[in-house]
Amino acid sequence: MRRRQLPPSQWLFDPSEWPGEDCVAAGADLDPSTLIEAYRHGAFPMPHAGELLWWSPMRRGVLVPADLRVSRSLARSVRRFDVTVDESFEEVIDACADPSRPGSWIDSPIRDAYVRLHRLGWAHSVETRDADGTLVGGLYGLSVGALFAGESMFHRATDASKVALVALVDVVGTDGLIDTQWSTPHLASLGVTEWPRDRYLEVIATLVDAPPPPLWA
Repeated sequence: MRRRQLPPSQWLFDPSEWPGEDCVAAGADLDPSTLIEAYRHGAFPMPHAGELLWWSPMRRGVLVPADLRVSRSLARSVRRFDVTVDESFEEVIDACADPSRPGSWIDSPIRDAYVRLHRLGWAHSVETRDADGTLVGGLYGLSVGALFAGESMFHRATDASKVALVALVDVVGTDGLIDTQWSTPHLASLGVTEWPRDRYLEVIATLVDAPPPPLWA
């Protein structure tokens, strides 16, 4: 899907004005230009209690592609599942938004905003399928230059979301970076580490203007 150019955002995301806490702003909107401008400067939206909030964690979860850890059991799962890219974006985001999931935060405005970005060529999904072609896991996020900003992932079969991440690393390549927002023990077992906000912002300043992965150019 060819990426469409966006008009300039009416909103300014200035990290020099952000507080020393994870939540850095409130308000604005979910227009495509606003979202891309936010990610270019290290912020992402996540609503809370009906308010649109913008976050830039002081300790940012990141996966350097070369640091991916694939255990022997995960390697077996990689061989067991099939992977597709951008074939079922809406099905993936709807699975991630399932309100029965603990900590579910993807509401209708967020869902619609990222589906729109997908149709504009900025948001992408990686799908994991079983032998029958049934969707059993996946992830979605934004590709901004050489930065992939991961938003959410899900699984309905053991290791299915991990297999999607392994495939994402192959797409992003060694010149890119995967942002996981925060780290968790689950993500840390796959090679995700934490960077201070300042380091993350310094690194992505170059990445967001670099060529995107060939698949999403």
